[in-house]
Amino acid sequence: MTTGPVRSVLIVGGGTAGWMAAAALSRMIPTGLSVTLVESDAIGTIGVGEATIPPIRAFNAALGIDEAEFIAATAGSFKLGIEFVGWGAAGERYLHPFGVFGFDQEGVRFHQHWLRRRAAGVREDIADYALCAVAAREGRFMPPATDPASVLSQMNHAYHFDAGLYAAFLRTRAERAGVVRVEGEVVEAIKEGERGNVSAVRLADGSALAADLFVDCSGFRGLLIEGAMQAGYEDWTRWLACDRAVAVPCATGGDGLTPFTRSTARPAGWQWRIPLQHRTGNGYVYSSAYLSDDEATATLLAHLDGPALADPRLLRFTAGRRRRQWIGNVVALGLAGGFAEPLESTSIHMVQSGISRLLALFPDREFSGVEAATFNRQADVQYDQVRDFLALHYHLTRRDDSPFWRDAAARAIPDTLAEKIALWKRAGRVFRRDDDLFAEDSWVAVLLGQGLVPGGWDRMADLADPAMVEQRFARLRSLFADAASRMPRHADYIARVAPGRRHAA
Repeated sequence: MTTGPVRSVLIVGGGTAGWMAAAALSRMIPTGLSVTLVESDAIGTIGVGEATIPPIRAFNAALGIDEAEFIAATAGSFKLGIEFVGWGAAGERYLHPFGVFGFDQEGVRFHQHWLRRRAAGVREDIADYALCAVAAREGRFMPPATDPASVLSQMNHAYHFDAGLYAAFLRTRAERAGVVRVEGEVVEAIKEGERGNVSAVRLADGSALAADLFVDCSGFRGLLIEGAMQAGYEDWTRWLACDRAVAVPCATGGDGLTPFTRSTARPAGWQWRIPLQHRTGNGYVYSSAYLSDDEATATLLAHLDGPALADPRLLRFTAGRRRRQWIGNVVALGLAGGFAEPLESTSIHMVQSGISRLLALFPDREFSGVEAATFNRQADVQYDQVRDFLALHYHLTRRDDSPFWRDAAARAIPDTLAEKIALWKRAGRVFRRDDDLFAEDSWVAVLLGQGLVPGGWDRMADLADPAMVEQRFARLRSLFADAASRMPRHADYIARVAPGRRHAA
């Protein structure tokens, strides 16, 4: 049996996932690990513009990436949350902000006091009590303060960026650190007879690349994890019906450089809007059972902020995940491991979390399977958490203006999601495990934003002095409004701190 440390890693596929993995693994090169990435310029990548969630900041920080340098290099912008338009009902909109709602009082969650006040007849948007939401609506931005006594410590953010530019940015860093890039198309995996692991991959020119550990970043194809290792795929179509997306960039217009992503409900799905410094990314995610590709393209082109800057690109997918993400000496990351539609901007995070798990469970050449089993179990949990949170948006719609939305409301949901909704309906409680990807405030934002107001609240809130609660609410609302008004405009902040080359020109 082969023993000893892994000496070589081969990443199959570039793009965002491949170069994120390469940049992270390059940190191990000084220990004697060789890292090679093989990709073909002839094979396009999926990335057309990416929105992220706050943990991306931790990933960049771990790589020693300066935020301003990163934003400038990727023509990026800052993101304080997601605005949902027309999801609860036509004409409605709400924000799912990053950060938290207010402050807990006497050990009772803030939203519980909000629910008690609502039951007493007070009608206010809970987003008025989230600094990220208040700033986003005003088109303003400031990074969070490190001093917990500052109101700006309530800020939290992620990014919008050009995925191609991000991959190029990471490639430069990775190659500088010693990662070797090989140009070529992988056409075959060569497996060893003893354990069935992959020993090498063959390229279209007939050459072969060997390694101890293989990281599959080949996209939907899953060239190694599926093609060679036959992982199998868990199909989520019964919960998430969308299976197509058409994407196109356009010139900046409309609201301009907003510090949030926008998701607008359409007759057979939803449209994304991602503002970058040099353009706006747009896409229509839809179900082919309700809409043709031509109709989707026409709808998207009719709802752009400005002129299209390229031809629309059609993407086909099946929402779901591999039944195993790590088999033998093959680990899948990104689209090779699974895909849940980009409704809550989780795609990049799933790459990041997969990389973190791989580094924490980095194997030796024995590949005993213990590390893989733990990796797979944790990956399954996180993918399922994403699935449930996305399904929540569709399930709670009150739209009945098209077959897609009527069916979405009636579609069955996972038992784990049904349990969460039942707990919320009774007293506004959100039960989550410590490792849940989405924070309690995220669940509160979507549940209330979609119009599901619980029938009760935590009765511990009744013990608080009503007059004192009112004073705190008034003070907090004023504090957040004032803090947001003092922030620079989002576009002005970027122009001063991190203008991209094209934006500056």
